[in-house]
Amino acid sequence: MKPKIAIDAIALLSAFTGIGRYAYEISKRAEKKEEFDTKFYYGFFSKKLISKNSSYKHIKSSFLKNSFLKKALKKALMFYTKNFYKENFDLYWQPNYIPSPVVKSKRCIVSVHDFSFILNPSWHPKERIDYFEKNFFKNIKRADRIITGSNYTKEEIKKYISFDENKIDVIYHGVNHSLYKRYEKSLLESFKKENRLPDRFFLFVGSIEPRKNLSYLLRVYLDLPSYIKKDYKLVIAGFKGWENERIKEILEKERENIFYMGYLDDLHLAFLYNLAFCFIYPSLYEGFGIPPLEAMACKTPVITSKVASMPEVCKDAALYIDPRNEDSLRKEILRVIENDKIKEALIEKGYNRSKEFTWENSFKKHFEIFKKEVL
Repeated sequence: MKPKIAIDAIALLSAFTGIGRYAYEISKRAEKKEEFDTKFYYGFFSKKLISKNSSYKHIKSSFLKNSFLKKALKKALMFYTKNFYKENFDLYWQPNYIPSPVVKSKRCIVSVHDFSFILNPSWHPKERIDYFEKNFFKNIKRADRIITGSNYTKEEIKKYISFDENKIDVIYHGVNHSLYKRYEKSLLESFKKENRLPDRFFLFVGSIEPRKNLSYLLRVYLDLPSYIKKDYKLVIAGFKGWENERIKEILEKERENIFYMGYLDDLHLAFLYNLAFCFIYPSLYEGFGIPPLEAMACKTPVITSKVASMPEVCKDAALYIDPRNEDSLRKEILRVIENDKIKEALIEKGYNRSKEFTWENSFKKHFEIFKKEVL
């Protein structure tokens, strides 16, 4: 009889950010593996991986807009699973920090991505912090193994959790190279024209939230000489996020130089990376950080923060900044503008570095750990 595996897929029901992308890429490959009898947990169990455009996903998004309905739905599903669903799995994988207490299994693997909820709670909505404070440390004790995306975060796990370091597995995330790549000029020109994008621009991709440090980037960009802002605009793509009232005011006021695209689907995001003169990622903290690698795969030079996991991931393929020192970013922006050799070297090194990260390799390592736990 095949080992029975449950994969928590609740993260797939929202529009993808980093964790959703990670969960999806590993889950869609696990679904095809015949060695296991795999089910996906959405508050209920299904043999099918719900697609990004499924009707259930759209229903859930409407519930999320109403906090009362959201809590009621969650409680009802948990009550049903806990009291009426009796299946006991051989393995349960939770890709998003906190294993559900209602999924019954002999073994449990949990992916932990970072500790920003401890290090700086102000980077998150209060609802999220309250949930983590109530549930993370209590439920992480259930884990038999922990998977994380960088050696940097492994050291943090050892610091914040009493856990055998031999049971902490570092597996790098991947890049979808069939999507994030160079595209034909005609496609890019059509996209640029349709969206009225400038000829040359710096690009930021990420939710408008405190951790991504967009306010810092805006200050530096707006302080650049007017002749630079005339030739190099700033384009921003990502969710509106939270704690962003001041940023929204700036975006509205500076529409001549700053273009806000909102959340884009994967293909259009790839087009945007292709068109960018340079990608700037001044995040204050990341457990891994996928966007710089996506930009590199599209042969776009990258400027990013020299903090947390970013140097481990990008190595010598990016220019590094102090994300709290505005002169640091200003200096690197000018270097990329003024020195074509630096720009070309970043493109080559970045592209080669991105090729080292694939979702196929990431899944293979996950799969080996799953097999060790149940076979």
